[in-house]
Amino acid sequence: MIDIQNHADDRNVDIDRVGVSDIKYPIVVKDRAHESQQTVASLAMSVDLPHEFKGTHMSRFVEVLSEHNERMSISNLPGILTELRERLDAKSAHIEVKFPYFVEKSAPETGSKAVMDYECTYRGTVDGNCTDIVIGVTVPVTSLCPCSKAISDYGAHNQRGYVTIEVRSCLEKDGKPMMIWLEELIEIAEESASAPLYPLLKRPDERHVTMQAYDNPVFVEDLVRNVAVRLKRDPRVAWFTVNTVNHESIHNHNAFANIEWTRTKTNGNGAHLAPEAIEATKS
Repeated sequence: MIDIQNHADDRNVDIDRVGVSDIKYPIVVKDRAHESQQTVASLAMSVDLPHEFKGTHMSRFVEVLSEHNERMSISNLPGILTELRERLDAKSAHIEVKFPYFVEKSAPETGSKAVMDYECTYRGTVDGNCTDIVIGVTVPVTSLCPCSKAISDYGAHNQRGYVTIEVRSCLEKDGKPMMIWLEELIEIAEESASAPLYPLLKRPDERHVTMQAYDNPVFVEDLVRNVAVRLKRDPRVAWFTVNTVNHESIHNHNAFANIEWTRTKTNGNGAHLAPEAIEATKS
């Protein structure tokens, strides 16, 4: 049959990314407490398209995905990306995986347990011989305004905040990314705020959380800096971006802050290695 996609195009315009999006697919995610958990992701997959080709073969994206059945995880993303690039005869391939991740949380006073969901992402790119994997999580938190607390006769306004963290890991000596748990990023975000959120609270728990927030006021600037300080101290982190947003409760606008950081210490080839791996390359 005629392959229209392979026909020539005379407009001389390269396409950076072309592909498919909003694919719902079951995946397996590493779980610190239970080794793994199954969830359902929304995927976007794409490749570059040189100017001489009219189109790409969209069906091949789904074919590659289906061949991996339910075995998709962050550990086999590089293999999927390489296969996409080869099957579609492209220079680069990209994938974005968005999924809900579930963590059982205990209320601070009564210990009442329930499951809370967090929005997480894996983003991967293979370009030539280079592979890039980024993991991310968005964490809802409580932030209480330091200014409001300082100037009010009683009480202080607080709001729902959202902390989005994306990180690249340093590499081990064998070139594999170091493991950073999603739960670790969630904990960093929650501990940097005035108080965490919980899926289930009884009255003693509500009292605890309310007073915890009052005792730990943070501006949106404090929140983003608190997260950044902790990530910089982690030798596994090669790069991160942190974005914090407060959905203001007494203003008709939101407040936000953002920090991006890259570890400057690398090996001789420019790779971001863990400190012990860098020392090993010198010996």
